[in-house]
Amino acid sequence: MNEDMMTEAERASKLAEPAGDGVAETSNRGKGVYYVHTLGCQMNVHDSERIAGVLESDGYVPATEEQVIDKDIDLIVMNTCAVRENAAERMYGTIGLWAQMKRERPNLQIAVGGCMAQLDRQKIAKKAPWVDAVFGTKNIGSLPRLLDQARMIGEPQVDVVDKLDYFPSQLPTARASRVSSWVSISIGCNNTCTFCIVPTTRGKEHDRRPGDILAEIRQCVDNGAKEVTLLGQNVNSFGYGIGDRYAFSKLLRACGEIDGLERVRFTSPHPAAFTDDVIAAMAETPNIMHQLHFPLQSGSDRILRAMRRSYRSAKFLDILGRIREAMPDAQISTDIIVGFPGETDEDFEETMRVVREARFSSAFTFEYSPRPGTPAAAMEQVPHEVVQERFERLVALQEQITAEELAKFEGRDIEVMITGAAGKKDSATHRVTGRERTGVLVHIGVPDGEPMPEVGDFVTATVTHAGRHNLIADPDPAKGQTYSVRH
Repeated sequence: MNEDMMTEAERASKLAEPAGDGVAETSNRGKGVYYVHTLGCQMNVHDSERIAGVLESDGYVPATEEQVIDKDIDLIVMNTCAVRENAAERMYGTIGLWAQMKRERPNLQIAVGGCMAQLDRQKIAKKAPWVDAVFGTKNIGSLPRLLDQARMIGEPQVDVVDKLDYFPSQLPTARASRVSSWVSISIGCNNTCTFCIVPTTRGKEHDRRPGDILAEIRQCVDNGAKEVTLLGQNVNSFGYGIGDRYAFSKLLRACGEIDGLERVRFTSPHPAAFTDDVIAAMAETPNIMHQLHFPLQSGSDRILRAMRRSYRSAKFLDILGRIREAMPDAQISTDIIVGFPGETDEDFEETMRVVREARFSSAFTFEYSPRPGTPAAAMEQVPHEVVQERFERLVALQEQITAEELAKFEGRDIEVMITGAAGKKDSATHRVTGRERTGVLVHIGVPDGEPMPEVGDFVTATVTHAGRHNLIADPDPAKGQTYSVRH
């Protein structure tokens, strides 16, 4: 899963809702005012909602945006990522800055959780002794107890368990968005990709019961959600543990029966487990969006073998072809690692070939980052200057393809679910922001005299311009262009 797939608004932690008069209530601090700072992927963002729910159940109060800016906080929690080296560097850099905050506010408590906490539990406490609590991905519910103990004893508390005793989904949840919800269908991963640390930090794959998943989705809809995203390290292997290879497609079809659920997305599927029944369920279930994140990692069969990816480039492209045959409008993004150990010029050219043929809507491209404890970290590394040159070539190619694919939207009417005013220029340009049905980010200009949409509304508008990574819709009804709002 990938943090780069989300906008800042979609990654944002929960903040206190303003009161009815538009002024947030700041006098009630409860057990303490908290803020959760999230690094990493969608799974981490969802875990942060669980962290917030656990804290609020224990009497803590979410910070307002103003309190975060003023550093008027009693508890700050970092939910960490371990997938890439820069995420670890960001973690230590940020908690280093928080040390100064604690010197200024001695009663401030700091907690670190997530994948880096699962991996470096003792190292964090030793390297950053001002951290009060360290907890792992499998024991989010322990956080209030650890904070109480740290407060009483005056020493850092570390509690990271390796065994999963309960699904995080059983914990209370304080959702950051009222209209878009993350719903976990499984945790952990059974694959053995040589570059990946996730099986170490998240453990073996465990699936939730379908009835529990659907019950949570219905509850989200009852609470105002119009869109859900199903989460798992390998969502399409859902059910394999009990021998039901059709479980994921059944789940998708069941989502189509939920009244009031307008849009369903999922991430991330594994190419090797992407079967025809899943393609059919996506194509035939109206509220399943034709958006897909489909990680390639490399176009070289030799490198795929070294990565222990259980598919080859021909199979990947064949599945991609079947998806596009069933859903010609599908927007398909991918992950690609450049400079995996042993990658030759020929291997890299194979990746470029597959990218040209696949024509991804976008690609999240990374220079290989060795993660301690993974087999690839011990392999012979590719020189940095070689990796950098390849990376720049691949990014340039994908940028060209992305621009060409986005240009196809110009002049078309599209339906956008409004998620906020998130663009840097939205306020100045009288625009609102949301996502088109296939996941493309869209900034919409509200024509003079037309109603201003609220978060959660659906706007049908004519695309007037394609940017590098998003669409602009500044429709002029006088010219016959479309602008309409559906609540």
